[in-house]
Amino acid sequence: MDFELNEEQRMFRDMVRKWVVKECPKEWCRELERREHEYPQELWDKIVEAGFNGIGIPEEYGGLGGDIVTQVIFMREFARHAAGLGWIWGITSFSGAKSVGFYGSEEQKQRFLPEMAAGRLRTAISFTEPGGGTDLLTAMKATAKKADGGWVINGEKIWSTTADTAEYLLLIARTNKDVKKRTEGISLFLVPSDSKGIATTPLPKLGMRALSSCSITLDDVFVPDDLMLGEEGQAWYHATKTLNNERIMMSSMCLGMIDGVLEDAVDYMKIRQAFGGPIGRFQALQHYVADIAMWQKQTELMLFNAASLQAEGKPCMTEAAMTKTIASEYACQAADLGISILGGMGYSAETDMQRYWRDARLLKIGPVSNEMARNMIAESLGLPRSY
Repeated sequence: MDFELNEEQRMFRDMVRKWVVKECPKEWCRELERREHEYPQELWDKIVEAGFNGIGIPEEYGGLGGDIVTQVIFMREFARHAAGLGWIWGITSFSGAKSVGFYGSEEQKQRFLPEMAAGRLRTAISFTEPGGGTDLLTAMKATAKKADGGWVINGEKIWSTTADTAEYLLLIARTNKDVKKRTEGISLFLVPSDSKGIATTPLPKLGMRALSSCSITLDDVFVPDDLMLGEEGQAWYHATKTLNNERIMMSSMCLGMIDGVLEDAVDYMKIRQAFGGPIGRFQALQHYVADIAMWQKQTELMLFNAASLQAEGKPCMTEAAMTKTIASEYACQAADLGISILGGMGYSAETDMQRYWRDARLLKIGPVSNEMARNMIAESLGLPRSY
């Protein structure tokens, strides 16, 4: 298999890399991330100005086109500096745009996709509920009851990142309790975030502090019929079409962070002097960077394999789960070794190693835990379902 980028993809990568270096220097991203619950509007504005919101959205809807491989290339380059702040672009890209593109009506595509491509419309994912975590279906208590001209939603959601700044919440709720399977009777809505009856509260967290992750309560929130996405009661089956995309995109963020860790570690080992010379001559530290480089290459190969399968419309659930698992674990391990290489400066908020570590740690548990991903992989090998 050949996962080398073609000429057009290389040109796109080089263009994005130059933009990231010029417009999003690491020290600036580091300062943005420190502002807890203060949305990095400056960063969003730069993305909008460059037109990157249109990546992955068809040209007929105002986008730039491009498949999942193109999105992976962008996220990798962006995350090399932005780390977890990459979600400022990624959430709407893989959730809102993909959801509307996959199962929205033509009217909904015409209505929402050009706005997303232009950077005038942002979405936040509102799936998880308190006490539920990965067990979305069993724990789901949010309901949507039919009303004249629409639906009335009640319930709670949690860990909805950027819900306090997004224009719409991509939200699932149970519309029918009388079902044979728990996967049935669930519907998907685009809920205006300023709807009467919505209360949003940012939650303190370890990493990605500038992008607030929120708890949400919905008290008799009315949503018109034209804001239901896809078929009524079929949201879970619709959502599975975007799950592989989400895991692949998250893996590209992890790979970008590994890239950032490796370059910072090598640069530091060349200039830091100890015991009469640069620390880059120490065998133990050389082994550290060699390990990081090997993790980088393994992640890259797994990622572009999964992305290529997705782009070609081939099954890739197992490959996406595998990639998500190793990418997040290697990103955490790489950042941890990076802290050891930099020593005290690696632990200092004046460098980025601690930021990569904090941001990468979340990705082992969300949007699906690595334990759950391993269950999926085992099941794909013919073993019984464990959950």
